[in-house]
Amino acid sequence: MTELERPKRLTALVTGTVQGVGYRRFVQRKATDLGLQGFAENLTDGKVEVVAEGNTSQLEYLVHWLKRGTAHSSVVAVDVQWSEATGLQNFFVY
Repeated sequence: MTELERPKRLTALVTGTVQGVGYRRFVQRKATDLGLQGFAENLTDGKVEVVAEGNTSQLEYLVHWLKRGTAHSSVVAVDVQWSEATGLQNFFVY
C-alpha cells in the first residue's frame, strides 16, 4: 500500500459564519458522498470542527468543499491538520 492509498485523518477547524446555517449537514453530505468517515461538531467559540478519515485525494476534495461552504455560510479560514486514521465509522453531526 502506497502512502497515498493509506487512510489518513483530517482535522479541520473552520472559522467564519458556520453555525446555524446548515454547515454541518452540508459537510456530512459531502463527506458521505466521498465515502469518508468522521464527524462535524459546533464548538463553543463559534467554529466548526470537522474530523474525517479516508484516502488523501477524497479528504483534499472535502477541504475544497469546507472552504466553499453553503450559500448561507461565510468561511473565513480552514485550519487543517493531518494524522494517521484511527478507524472511525460513519459520519455524524454533533
